[in-house]
Amino acid sequence: MFLARVEGSVVATKKDASMRGRKLLVLRPQLVDEKDPTRFRPGVNTIVAVDSVGAGTGEMVLFCQGSSARLAPNLKEAPVDAVVIGIVDTVDVLGKEIYNAK
Repeated sequence: MFLARVEGSVVATKKDASMRGRKLLVLRPQLVDEKDPTRFRPGVNTIVAVDSVGAGTGEMVLFCQGSSARLAPNLKEAPVDAVVIGIVDTVDVLGKEIYNAK
């Protein structure tokens, strides 16, 4: 599993039939900064993921990729490589809270 911030959404009116009705989100992975572990640094890449939990722009989420993504409910037959599986409330690193959704 990985942490990411939701940066936006993707709309595709023509897509594989197994993807109909699925919300697609643009994610930017968030990495704990090795120089200052009390903060995140954004990853350089973005990922498009299927939303399985109702996440929105600006939220911090948990996502998984690869074969694990296809284990999410109702995705076994879908051509999915990444899926949002949770909305993050807090993140603690080295005993310090570095993210709080409130």
